[in-house]
Amino acid sequence: MNNEKKVAGLYIRVSTEDQAREGFSLPEQEKRLRALCEFKGYEIYKLYKDAGISAKTGNTRPAFEELLQDVREKKCNTIVVLKLDRLTRSVYDMEFIMKFLEENDAYLDCANDDINTTSANGRMVARLLTTVSQNEIERTSERTKFGMAGAIKEGHIPHKAPFGYKHENKKLVPDEATKDQVIRIFNLYYQGNSYQTISNLYNKEKVFGKTNWCDGTILKIIENEIYKGDFIHGKRTKNPTYYPDVVEPLVSKELWEECQVQKKKNSRNYKRDKEYLFLQKLKCPKCGRILGGNATRKKNGNVYYYYQCHDCKVSIKETDIEKEFDNFINEIQEYDSIVNQTLLPMIKTKLDNPKDKLIKELKEQNEKAQRIRKAYINGSFTIEEYDTEKEIVDNTIKHIESKIRDCNICDNLKFTPEDILIKRDIDYINQMVYLEEYEENTYMWKDYTRSEKCDLIMRYVDNVELELYGNNKIRLGEVYFRESMCKPCNDLYDSGFLDKKDYAILGNIGTKLRFSEYLPIEKVSEIVFTLRQFYNVDYFEATYYYDDKVMFFNDYQNRNIVRIFPIEDYKKMDKIDRIQLGVIYIGNDEKCLLDNKEEVFTTIPERTNCRVYELNEEIKKKKLESIEKAKKMREEILKRNDNVSHEQR
Repeated sequence: MNNEKKVAGLYIRVSTEDQAREGFSLPEQEKRLRALCEFKGYEIYKLYKDAGISAKTGNTRPAFEELLQDVREKKCNTIVVLKLDRLTRSVYDMEFIMKFLEENDAYLDCANDDINTTSANGRMVARLLTTVSQNEIERTSERTKFGMAGAIKEGHIPHKAPFGYKHENKKLVPDEATKDQVIRIFNLYYQGNSYQTISNLYNKEKVFGKTNWCDGTILKIIENEIYKGDFIHGKRTKNPTYYPDVVEPLVSKELWEECQVQKKKNSRNYKRDKEYLFLQKLKCPKCGRILGGNATRKKNGNVYYYYQCHDCKVSIKETDIEKEFDNFINEIQEYDSIVNQTLLPMIKTKLDNPKDKLIKELKEQNEKAQRIRKAYINGSFTIEEYDTEKEIVDNTIKHIESKIRDCNICDNLKFTPEDILIKRDIDYINQMVYLEEYEENTYMWKDYTRSEKCDLIMRYVDNVELELYGNNKIRLGEVYFRESMCKPCNDLYDSGFLDKKDYAILGNIGTKLRFSEYLPIEKVSEIVFTLRQFYNVDYFEATYYYDDKVMFFNDYQNRNIVRIFPIEDYKKMDKIDRIQLGVIYIGNDEKCLLDNKEEVFTTIPERTNCRVYELNEEIKKKKLESIEKAKKMREEILKRNDNVSHEQR
């Protein structure tokens, strides 16, 4: 430096990370810089202070910017700092500062670093120290990211809890008071409602006392991966990090993904003045593209719907598709009406039963209400703010209390898998014995409004493949159901709550039979005698040969089969060669045993616990003989079929 009078601008800075470090507090920095100026004879022009601001590139530092401006205006000519990293930790920024000092005939003096920017060696030292400082930042950042990744994987999400969640022991967990409304939003959107429709509905209902629900709020919820249990850190950066399955999800991954697909397709397509049953569902049999919809309105007001591929010029009437869709529709409608809308919600509530959590949440909300009241009394809230906050808490409390009441009701329910299957057994027999009455007492597909049909197909069907045959005729091909339907159905079946229909060969006739999961023999007797309150049902046994996929009926004589199920827990067997099956059946000429047959459509028979199938040794011996006899007969049948096939060849 020359003999020019040095007028110093003292710059001190501390970041939140540095505040705990000894010797880096703002008062300590100021004390040491003033001592340095006194020692070197510098005139102090002004103290510049940035508190709680990092020296990373891009951060705005008001005091530092003011210092640079004062240097430009020649109010001071020397920047004095404790250490170089107080000024910057970036090599890029250091180059800018040195060029700035040279252009403005100014200098840099660091109390703890021997830096003289007037010489080439001094500038080299400054560059080296800055490089070391930048490396330290980058290494610290790596360690932080590594630690954060571990925390996120444990459910410690470093953000404000989104709607439907709360922080508990530093972890993100579902909020029992609000999570149902998030699930409802996804279901409403999945059913074809737009963001605006949902927000308008929530405003109308004043969900949690709010009337400021907007489209953007609903969109953010639909797009947020956290609701399927995943988290993206640094979503707005160039290199975001994806963490799957880090929190308890509120919706299934299948439902979340399907909502994203629907969002891309534009949900408005699902809610038009003209309601297409199979819009966005039908695939062109020639090119595989999704068919578009078209409709014509006749003078009499009737509307006729078509689906077309503009590239292949394929056109098909909606009525033709619906006729071929009948078999699938009946099964979908049956599942939706009997299980999904009635029994499943009660069972799910009973099985999950979050009453303990709800009681805890109710206590927290009541405590919150007390805190709000005290804050208002102490003058922390205006009357308007108090009324708003109180309304939100009061509505939340009412919502939780309602859920607790539902849980109390469900505590008294005695639903079991057998109860559901018995209800479905009764309905199945009703359909066989009293078809006309069954259709009169059941909300059939033909009774659905067009809007209801659209909603049902949209909920359950992913897409439908069409096939060409004959002279450019079109028929129904493969029907693909949504994973969100298939998985719950399979889970219910595996848990014993639901039956499945599958093809079986009875003599030379192929038909669909109802199958359910394993039932112990004592449960079978209970079910049979329960059903006998309505119909004269009976029971026999069959054998399923696992390797050959052949089912042999020991005593089948043109009976109407109600349901088939394993009476051996084959899932626990080490090796499966054959499985004993129980068969519930009813004769062809059976009628309802009730005096008033209408009751059979509206009531469920009371459970009974008769045990008539406890087997003694003699009966067990006869069963084994019957099985061996059946096996020999099966082998003879297979051998005969092989001979016939050989002769045909």
